This record gives sequence, C-alpha cells and structure tokens, in this order.
Amino acid sequence: MIDWQKIKHFKKEEFTCKCGCGLNNISDELVLALDIARKNSNFPFIINSACRCETHNKKIGGVKDSAHVKGLAVDISIPDDTVRFIIVSALLNVGFKRVLMYDTFIHVDVDLTKPQFILKIMK
Repeated sequence: MIDWQKIKHFKKEEFTCKCGCGLNNISDELVLALDIARKNSNFPFIINSACRCETHNKKIGGVKDSAHVKGLAVDISIPDDTVRFIIVSALLNVGFKRVLMYDTFIHVDVDLTKPQFILKIMK
C-alpha cells in the first residue's frame, strides 16, 4: 500500500474516477514512477483521467479492456509540443514502456497484458 505522505507531486484524489463513484484502485507502481518522472521533468503533470469504473469508462468511450479500469493507466494533459517532449522524455527515462500520444494528452500505463515497448502517436 502506498504511503501518500511520501508522494511529493500528486494527491490520491487526482487518481479517483471522475464520475463520482469514488473508485480509486490506482497502481502503487504507476504512482511511484509518475512521481519520479514529475520530479525529474521539473514540470507539472496534470492528470486528466486515471481510475475509471466500468460505467464511466463506457460512457466516455474507453476501450473494453481499458488499463484505466484496472487502475494501471493515467492520461496527462499537454498544452503544446514542448510540454509533450518534456513529459514523454521524463516518462521514458523512468522506464515506462507504454506511452501513447494524442493531440491534447499522453496516455501512459503499466498494464503488462498489453503490448510493451510502445511509443506511438494516436489519432
């Protein structure tokens, strides 16, 4: 179980399902690596989406086997390409192996049931 007092750059609430159900099954491994990446980047990570209940995932059009439902993924907001570069570099440097880049956010996860070593621009 993660000691949230030792996490310097995030609050537990940032990872809770946005529908209001209260689900927060976020992976300790994911949070710890994100905290290190955030520290190393010296740039804030704004979490758009993290844990999702099945209902919320379906409502927003999430994929059926979403890593978000398992508590293994986050989406990080990116306002521009410079920020995208800084955040992606920090994520790769701490060892993330699944980084998907969209126009306005970066999806990163630690779901080992999905293909590994993915750095991809999504449309």
